[in-house]
Amino acid sequence: MLNLRQIRSFIAVYEEGSFTRAALRENATQSGVSQHVSALEHSLGAPLFDRRAGGVAPTHAGRLFYARAIAALRNLDAGVSEVRASKGGLSGAVRAGLMPSFTRAALAPALESFMADHPQVRLEVIEGYSGALSDMVRAGSIDFALVPAGVAVTGLDQSPIARDREMLVTATDFGPTATLAHMAPVRLAALGPLRVVVPGQANVRRARLDAYFAAQGIPIGALLEMDSMLGTLELVARSDWVAVLPGIICAGDIDGRNRRVHPLADPELHSDFVLIEPARGALSPAARAFVGVLRREIDALIG
Repeated sequence: MLNLRQIRSFIAVYEEGSFTRAALRENATQSGVSQHVSALEHSLGAPLFDRRAGGVAPTHAGRLFYARAIAALRNLDAGVSEVRASKGGLSGAVRAGLMPSFTRAALAPALESFMADHPQVRLEVIEGYSGALSDMVRAGSIDFALVPAGVAVTGLDQSPIARDREMLVTATDFGPTATLAHMAPVRLAALGPLRVVVPGQANVRRARLDAYFAAQGIPIGALLEMDSMLGTLELVARSDWVAVLPGIICAGDIDGRNRRVHPLADPELHSDFVLIEPARGALSPAARAFVGVLRREIDALIG
């Protein structure tokens, strides 16, 4: 007889590729997870994994069952959420993961609007970068995250949120764009050697920026790796270092007083952002409502 514990253990092992990591994710013992999976295999009459020294790999039967298992859990979660929501009004906890791209400009108005309309919902917002946020969503530590579009990850569903134009951000009174008007489009290849602050190699954006610089023959004088958005903006404001950032992050500099902003041109560069959520579970009505408010604020800022 199948039970939820067995199914959840199977899904964890499938997504983590390891009984050890699955046990950590499920806050269980490795032997307990192994027993649940073995019992499930016995009930189904087929092995679900090939056990190997470096981990496990799903069998054909395992891949077939995984697709059905996550669909079943999503339907079950949706049913639970609908029943709870039918009591009237949104409630419960929502744990969201956002990148600095969104926390700088979109988060505050979204929180103000959402909390005024849904005072019974407990919100928790975690700021981080895409890799860490993806791991947290898959582990169930947060309900969803907004991250740059990237390679599909087992155990996560993703759906489009926004497309944003990339901007060159510089100091207001000096630097390579000192003679250009604020918000004037700029062709990076025409600016001469640039000292550019870029995200670290683990950041999804880094590979896209490197590819753009190389394809357009943009002269780079120096690169500084920094995975701190506030630190990047502060350094740019007081030096000749520049940065290429999504337009939404530049909303706070639309007046041009602290930093000058220039849309990239010839060619333009855009970033796509997605909502990621666990494939095995449906978002609660409260979480879906918060995503809707965030999307509205992001759309208003991107225009």
